[in-house]
Amino acid sequence: MHQHCSTRLWFKNSSVGALQPPVPIVEEATPSPAMAADLPLYQLLLLLLLLVPLFFLLSTRRRAPNAQRLPPGPWALPVIGHLHHLAARGLPHRAMRDLARRHGPHLMLLRFGEVPVVVASSPAAAREVMRTHDAAFASRPMSPMSRLWFQGADGILFAPCGDAWRQLRRVCTQELLSARRVQAFRPVREDELRRLLHSVAAASGRRPVNLTESFKTYIADSTVRAIIGSRRLRDRDAYLRMLKGLFAIMPGMSLPDLFPSSRLAMLLSRAPASILAYRRSMRLIMDGIIQEHRDRTPAAADDDDEEDFVDVLLRLQKEADSQFPLTTENIKTVMLDIFGASTETSSTTLDWAMAELLRNPRTMEKAQREVRQSLAGRRGTATEDALADLHYLRCVVKESLRLHPPATMLVPRQCQAPRRVLGLDVPAGTTVLVNAWAIGRDPAHWDDPDRFSPERFERSGARDFRGADFEFIPFGAGRRICPGMAFGLAHIELALAALLLHFDWSLPGGTPAEELDMTEAFGIATPRRHDLWVVAVPRVPVPEN
Repeated sequence: MHQHCSTRLWFKNSSVGALQPPVPIVEEATPSPAMAADLPLYQLLLLLLLLVPLFFLLSTRRRAPNAQRLPPGPWALPVIGHLHHLAARGLPHRAMRDLARRHGPHLMLLRFGEVPVVVASSPAAAREVMRTHDAAFASRPMSPMSRLWFQGADGILFAPCGDAWRQLRRVCTQELLSARRVQAFRPVREDELRRLLHSVAAASGRRPVNLTESFKTYIADSTVRAIIGSRRLRDRDAYLRMLKGLFAIMPGMSLPDLFPSSRLAMLLSRAPASILAYRRSMRLIMDGIIQEHRDRTPAAADDDDEEDFVDVLLRLQKEADSQFPLTTENIKTVMLDIFGASTETSSTTLDWAMAELLRNPRTMEKAQREVRQSLAGRRGTATEDALADLHYLRCVVKESLRLHPPATMLVPRQCQAPRRVLGLDVPAGTTVLVNAWAIGRDPAHWDDPDRFSPERFERSGARDFRGADFEFIPFGAGRRICPGMAFGLAHIELALAALLLHFDWSLPGGTPAEELDMTEAFGIATPRRHDLWVVAVPRVPVPEN
């Protein structure tokens, strides 16, 4: 009450000139009607005291001539930034899709610990990042775990964009991944396919088959033979186990990756020790391959018909006039890049495609009917020269890639110079993620986007995945588009055609198709959480040779 009286008397005295201190008086305990009428004036004064600084702050920000217009984003917490949003919503690509729908349908700004991240979630944003400003976004961010893995020996997947990367990519494309070279490796693929079919046939009728493991073996053996010659990798099983463990660490969500400036994060995390252990073990395998090639006789090494991809890399290493000389560590990294990317992405795509066919029996029946009618009379087996006639099978592969892209967020990019994308500013140094999974399921561009329907690609003008249609970018686009696209698709289409030709398929124990678990697991290629166990019933005999 006394406070109210003092305020009233302050204003009363101020009416005659300068403000004067209030005159102390003694009043009764109950306020008079005049005092009660002054109460709103006091509240108004407090409101003005709060609003004026806020208005000044906002107007100052609006008047700032160089103020950035950053992409929108959800609310953040101190230290961890937006990580709590990901933890609460499951796998990153799903969480970021849900956040983008609420905060930034095209571009969204997040902070993962210390790391600023811009997420592109629409075809328009993807086009800006991978075509309009492709040069500015063509490099890769190098996290602490990545630096620990590469240690200055860059490959082709994560190397910064520059002349050295362009030369190495050109070598890989010409000597391993071009259409001509992919066709030259056809005998290797067909030989490894026969091994896959025989392993399935040996188990059919007696026990379920683990197709997930079978696919990894098929892809790994075929890739290794394409790279190092006719030999298979002696340590293949150990290599695949290490690759699985490595890919669980490398998505960039370890403690040191989230807080790269913190020495404490590096000390507390177990990821660095694991990375170094995998690095030593996997490079020992590469050492053995390289030494075998160096020990070959000069005649064999000089024979162009016998020269494989590793031979090419070793020959380039010896060229003294090379502007960007290859070190042995560079060669090991390139080999590991191709082994890892091919094995994980192609086998995961095959696994998802077969799972979707099992879950959709009518689609399976339609695909089998096309394959069996088209391949009838072709020596009873699937060959690559017959794949061109399997139009519906290719629609099945496309639909699998749309729903389950090999890398849901593609390989991260880094903004090298400030850029304005769709009217929003992306600062230099920002990590940029393109959510290919969300774009492929965008209801604005796809009818019934979560349904597996290969028929959508039978229509004229259907979208393709080779980097021109940004509604469908499972392999990326621009100068960093996946160079092994043709190499991987050749394995996928051939294996899928042969499996549909030779066997009828069902789930173990009579499990209904709709109960097949399609849960995703965390990883670079986002595999299924559980291996795909199936029952195979022979329909067309597998040839012996």
